[in-house]
Amino acid sequence: MSRVWFAEPLETVATFWRILRRDGVTLGFTSHDRDLWFDGVLHRASPGMVPSSIRRSADFEADSAEAQGAITHDAITSADLAAGRFDRAQVRIGMVDWESGEHEVLYAGTIGTVSEEDGQFSADLTSRKAELQRDFVPRTSPACRAAFCGPGCNLNPAAHSREVTLTTLDALTNAVTLAEAPDPALYAGGTLRWLDGPQAGMSAGVVAGDGGGGLVLNRPIDEDTPPGARALLREGCDHTLDTCATRFGNAANFRGEPFLPGNDLLTRYPGPAQ
Repeated sequence: MSRVWFAEPLETVATFWRILRRDGVTLGFTSHDRDLWFDGVLHRASPGMVPSSIRRSADFEADSAEAQGAITHDAITSADLAAGRFDRAQVRIGMVDWESGEHEVLYAGTIGTVSEEDGQFSADLTSRKAELQRDFVPRTSPACRAAFCGPGCNLNPAAHSREVTLTTLDALTNAVTLAEAPDPALYAGGTLRWLDGPQAGMSAGVVAGDGGGGLVLNRPIDEDTPPGARALLREGCDHTLDTCATRFGNAANFRGEPFLPGNDLLTRYPGPAQ
């Protein structure tokens, strides 16, 4: 049986919230006046971070919440917000008894839009119930709907990824030159995930080649990334049936309908029989 919070006139209760970023970093904060350790995470005392009221409902409508605070803690900086390190990060908000360590999560969701103004940040949170509003019936499309090496595609990502080493970078054009000199035709549309340097754990999409043997990325590159920094480079896929069949031999898992007639055929008026 779960605890009934605030059943007594005086209780040792504080608010906590936890951020699980996509690069593997987990941050914890609490409204208590000292740091709290539970669930294997150190929750830093940071009264400047204030979760707003949480609205929960029993129906399928998504719950709502918002988090606001000052960019004063070392764990949340303007540079990290601008670099997208907190985009789509998971969020857990709840209450904790700072004497016994008993705690309960009241809200679970992800970070949506993050805005910053005058040293203050505001983050809109999207609850897990929002997933119920997604249409799980796949729409027809001539291209494959599955993510490359993801569910449905079923290819082994390790077989189509390789570790590479940075040689030079051009922050102005978001281009990187790698010691392994990968073929841009194979990696256009793929991803590059940094393993070293200031952007370790972050991923960027490969747009195309730069004409000189390098790769152009779709995210800004930190100029402090040193030569020799390692990254994991994954091939790209244009999601066509021809590529799936001839290059990857994976036509059995193609998630598209390239030969389905379009709406123009359905709306065509019948003509007289010849």
